[in-house]
Amino acid sequence: MTETPAFYDDLAGCLAEAWRRLEEGAAHQSGFHTPALATIGRDGAPRLRTVVLRGIDRAARLLRVHCDARSAKAAEIAADPRVSLHAYDPKAKIQVRIEGTARLHGEDGIARAAWAASRPMSRIGYATAPGPGTPLAEGGATAPPQDDDGVEAGFPEFRVIVLTAARLEFLYLARQGHRRALFSWDGKEPAATWLAP
Repeated sequence: MTETPAFYDDLAGCLAEAWRRLEEGAAHQSGFHTPALATIGRDGAPRLRTVVLRGIDRAARLLRVHCDARSAKAAEIAADPRVSLHAYDPKAKIQVRIEGTARLHGEDGIARAAWAASRPMSRIGYATAPGPGTPLAEGGATAPPQDDDGVEAGFPEFRVIVLTAARLEFLYLARQGHRRALFSWDGKEPAATWLAP
């Protein structure tokens, strides 16, 4: 019989494992490095895309990703800050779903610190014209910056999305029986319950 992980029948352990996986995803290319972020489109329909997890603050329940101010994602968050994030690691068989609100940071201290910590290659897109989602006559009809000054000129388009988790759902898939748990925050301490998988 397969040995069960320490968090298997422990609600607090499930929450700790979820945050540990998210922290690991923000630190390097683990299974949680590229979760999917959902926003609400201007037409009310859900919009889903893959993002790169850049930072986690477990104590404050904050997750950080980056985007371009010219993107539909930024406009959707500005219009309605409700978002959802989904991460799944197929090797660990762990899924985490988070619901919460997002806040955009641009040209402030949070954005400057994130920009400074970004690799030059990651900055190029923010200075590339035209902006994300613009129709093109042909596939390569974009103009990336040609030098460091051009790359730095993209900073005004750089946005940091800071998601505050209001609900976190944890799912572990196991042959001996799945485990699913829900955590929600009205105040500082979470309400926690097991759910049927």
